[in-house]
Amino acid sequence: MKLSFHGAAQGVTGSCHLLECAGKRILVDCGFYQGGRELEEDNANDFGFDPASIDYLLLTHAHLDHCGRIPLLVNRGFNGEIITTAASRELARLVMLDAAGLQEEEARYLNRRAHKHGKSSDVIVPLYTILDALNALEFFGRSAHYQETMSLAPGIQATFIDAGHILGSACISLQLTEGSRQRRILFSGDLGLSGRPILRDPDRPPEVDVVVMETTYGDRQHKQLEPSVEELYAAINDTLDRGGNIVIPTFALERAQELLFYLQAGKTEGALPDFLQVFLDSPMAISATEIFRRHHECYDEQTASLFASGHDPFEFHGLHFTRETADSMAINQISGGAVIMAGSGMCTGGRIRHHLKRHLSHDRSSIVFVGYAARGTLARRIVDGAKSVRIFGDEYPVRAMIHTIGGFSAHAGQTELLAWHGHTGNPDITFLVHGEKDSMTTFSQLLQGTRVEMPELHQVFEL
Repeated sequence: MKLSFHGAAQGVTGSCHLLECAGKRILVDCGFYQGGRELEEDNANDFGFDPASIDYLLLTHAHLDHCGRIPLLVNRGFNGEIITTAASRELARLVMLDAAGLQEEEARYLNRRAHKHGKSSDVIVPLYTILDALNALEFFGRSAHYQETMSLAPGIQATFIDAGHILGSACISLQLTEGSRQRRILFSGDLGLSGRPILRDPDRPPEVDVVVMETTYGDRQHKQLEPSVEELYAAINDTLDRGGNIVIPTFALERAQELLFYLQAGKTEGALPDFLQVFLDSPMAISATEIFRRHHECYDEQTASLFASGHDPFEFHGLHFTRETADSMAINQISGGAVIMAGSGMCTGGRIRHHLKRHLSHDRSSIVFVGYAARGTLARRIVDGAKSVRIFGDEYPVRAMIHTIGGFSAHAGQTELLAWHGHTGNPDITFLVHGEKDSMTTFSQLLQGTRVEMPELHQVFEL
């Protein structure tokens, strides 16, 4: 039995782990690298293994940094079966098609610019196309159901466990037999927090021999949710008093829906004024919200009760879904009194950059960050206090009020990560992944009764 790491190794994005057992090769996740240009260029590199040799791909959830390289994997020879939950299958389709569209759009832009500067011989091609993404969907096979064990091959069984991170997210437990050897290995995927709206809390993990776990927030605690919601309301009301707009860079999956939930609650309870207009200016987030409405099997008791009583938490007076570009551009005519939610959450692409271009230089406006900002991203530069930033080749001064509200994270904080690991028994080995080096190092010092490894890229371990 071997386990190797081909992404999210001493880094936060690009999750991709390869398990070899009983003559089968099983990939867990195949995600995009996200961050600065240099990091994103790693997406085109060799995977570190032959895609054609992979028998199964098990997908923990549909965030881009976990599923974003699947079309490339297929393009390079993968011919196995992709297994995930029904909700993750729908969301992954949305995410991969969106990523392909953005790559095609960027390639067209770069080629036009090259042609303009007399460099038309340097043709830029996207990493993969919309057609590639559609082709990859053909390899999605069986749907996994939480807590139901499925057989992948003789000696290999898999169980998907609710991770409580985003809709359809799962930890994956594998029971392995190779000759006389037996091992139980658990991949955390990304872990969520208990007590969040919409989704159920993460399930308790089983006791295992080997753990592969994320450490995104292994070195810190999150703010409490209730004060964070109050902080959001205060930021909105303060901006409204100044006559400005509130711009929220928003992740399309989970964060957008959670914010809609609390904005509706704020208006219902009187914490936010009834005249407030809310624009969800993200075709991807709009589609994701429609997918959320279809998967009641993932809801917590409160959200299930809301739908059962005929109350949709993702719909309220003053909410506008803007799919079309013309509708998005029309938002520019609104000088105040609006919350504008747009992707991407790290400001690396999408419509948010157009809204930042308009609002960053206005002291009446506020930019509210409610999610993780990786190093090298535009979001991180603004959060870290940059006096000016470059957007679409032009420099813009930062005069807007900048708010960073940490309690909305969909990731477990240090305390929750430790508690989750504690339920796995005393595993022989714990591999820490999906975290920056400082975060992993801090978290490793808190683990007891287990050998801790922080694998490097493409490093191979015998189990």
